Amino acid sequence: MRSFLILALVAATTAAAPLPGLVQGGPNADPPPAWQQDDPGDALYRAARTALSRNDYRRAAQLFQRLRAEFPRSAYAADSHYWEAFAHYRIGGASDLERAARELENQRRAHPQARTRRDADALATRIRGELARRGDAGAAERVARDAARPARAPRAPTAPGAPTPPRAPGAPTAQGGEEDVRVAALNALLQMDAEQAMPILRKVLARRDAGSASLRRKAVFLVSQKHTAETENLLLSVARNDPDPGVREQAVFWLSQVPTERAVNVLGDILRTSSDAKLRERAIFALSQQRSPRASQLLRSYAEAGSSAELQEKAIFWIGQQASQDNAAFLRGLYPRLQSQRLKERTLFALSQMSGQGNDRWLMEIATNTREPVEMRKKALFWAGQGTRPSASWSTWRSACPTAPCGSS
Repeated sequence: MRSFLILALVAATTAAAPLPGLVQGGPNADPPPAWQQDDPGDALYRAARTALSRNDYRRAAQLFQRLRAEFPRSAYAADSHYWEAFAHYRIGGASDLERAARELENQRRAHPQARTRRDADALATRIRGELARRGDAGAAERVARDAARPARAPRAPTAPGAPTPPRAPGAPTAQGGEEDVRVAALNALLQMDAEQAMPILRKVLARRDAGSASLRRKAVFLVSQKHTAETENLLLSVARNDPDPGVREQAVFWLSQVPTERAVNVLGDILRTSSDAKLRERAIFALSQQRSPRASQLLRSYAEAGSSAELQEKAIFWIGQQASQDNAAFLRGLYPRLQSQRLKERTLFALSQMSGQGNDRWLMEIATNTREPVEMRKKALFWAGQGTRPSASWSTWRSACPTAPCGSS
């Protein structure tokens, strides 16, 4: 259905966009070119790098291990742990995953300053996530800790003009590395079944510190993808109670996929009582995706007498994307009651997007009605002449026909 296509498009442009690394399977999958030609391990590193680039993971793992065994003081030795682990991770067998985890732990102990340490922590979390998905309880517990680990407290600001202490080339900031680990943990949760993932996500969403807001936004998306009896309760709780506006917006948006009257009532309350325009905009969209008479009633009521003209436009737009006789009849009846010329223009556009509802004829009646303003007649004639389109975006509506005959946006 057209509405679900629109849902996919809108979702792709929101903060709930797909989490990084879900398809490619790991952070930093490309070893850097060899940089120490006089190093005794240079030839082995080049061979191992070539094998990895050709997806010959078994040979790559063997070569990285051999490099470290034969030339333990090589400049490449510290990072060879990571690349060997990465190769085993891409092979993907249970024994390979366990070996990869051990190799990353070896690197952590022997080379804590290795250039790949930041990626290594995130990769270790991904590996534990895959092991947890296969039933490893210990790995699942570690993933839970990684997902819920607190954000590092922000540093106190330095005096204006104070120099920044230098750090070693390639060394990541601790806070950035911790965020990578948390994101990797949430990615791992997406791969787990709901029974394993939901208790962990519940703990993440219970946090209230400002440093975890981006983490909670990702958790909201993951909850929406786990279709359980608890999904609705968590999303409703976040929509009402989370202290971060962006997190609440995400929860309201994903309530569009919870087809219950309880969700509809909460969305209606937000629309009536919230002072946050962005939150109300998300509520309008979510209501437009519901398939209940109550949701339609709330959306139509707001289109007719909303507290914001801009949000009334949004309501009219989304009503126009749900082609039905009732919606077409409502918009045709709404048009003469509207006082705003801009809202009338939007109503003409919305009606032009509905097929098979008699709207082309109605638009022509407006175009030929001498009691209508000339500019409105031009717009009705223009949209009637455009024919029915399979779908339209909000940006199309806002930008269409910037000049005569259809008027400004």
